Amino acid sequence: MPYIDAFNHFFPKPFFDRLCETPAGQKDMGKRVRGIPALYDLDIRNQIVDSFGKHDYSQVLCLGMPAIDRLFEPKDAPEMTRIGNDGLAEICAKDPPRYPGWAASLAMNVPEAAVAEVERATKMGANAIQLHTNVDGAPLDEDRFWPIFEAIEKSGKPILMHPIRTREMADYRNEDKSKYEICSVIGWPFETGAALARLVFSGIIDKHPGLKIITHHLGGIIPYFQGRVGHSWDQLGARTSDEDYGAILKRLKKRPYDYFKDFYGDTALAGARGPTLCGLDFFGADHVLFASDCPFDPEKGTMYIRLTIEVIESLGLSPADKEKICFRNAEKLFGLKAR
Repeated sequence: MPYIDAFNHFFPKPFFDRLCETPAGQKDMGKRVRGIPALYDLDIRNQIVDSFGKHDYSQVLCLGMPAIDRLFEPKDAPEMTRIGNDGLAEICAKDPPRYPGWAASLAMNVPEAAVAEVERATKMGANAIQLHTNVDGAPLDEDRFWPIFEAIEKSGKPILMHPIRTREMADYRNEDKSKYEICSVIGWPFETGAALARLVFSGIIDKHPGLKIITHHLGGIIPYFQGRVGHSWDQLGARTSDEDYGAILKRLKKRPYDYFKDFYGDTALAGARGPTLCGLDFFGADHVLFASDCPFDPEKGTMYIRLTIEVIESLGLSPADKEKICFRNAEKLFGLKAR
């Protein structure tokens, strides 16, 4: 069975070298990145991909964390975006059997440059656009970002949505930072749900119905709280007196729950079978893509791939559904050559 791994991270060397010069590259992020050679060493990454050759395995690449708008000031962010995207494009053009596609990143802190980069990257052959669930703490539905969604819809490319929540986003109101890495381990799934909700209730999805959004980690918290997503938001406004949320329900073109069902999710769940079943039940086989989140695992590149393949192969899926999840949905969404 072919496996197209839809959501993986890699830093091309020109981008990685500049990244290491940033303050973030010298602290916590730099500590982790330097400890995962497969994140920046292409020879090591090739070895990992080849080790799953019996599965006809390949990867769609995108830049890793943090987001460019967290790393670089507006004066530098557009240039770094181009360096990163050009590097990914070059890798994939030289080695399509291993890397059949890539997702472009954007300088979201310079919205006009982000719009231009959507157009440039699309012409270069980008197969998707990677966005994060917030822009240095700002929600995606701020007015300044709407033209970016318009440009992405016009491009026809799907969005790979990656969660981001930093230590500065405290877990409790009386604290100034998140502790124990709560912000990422369990904060990211919340961030995904929050970002999707903002896209729905702000009207972005109604205005741009052609957007296809692939959520990392199989929709975050949404599938696991589908009852609340459905019935609580059917009563939007019942808990709020200072804003007329009931008017939003009248404005939306369909039930809130149905918007969430229309999103996509990937299987990057660190090899956990139960959540995979839950996400599949929520999204359905037509809206789930195989992904491993390589190379962010304890083995630094191989573990999540292996475990996620094992989970998929344990589910007793019909041949047609298994093909959709493993490679056909990716082929369709990313515009890859069909097998």
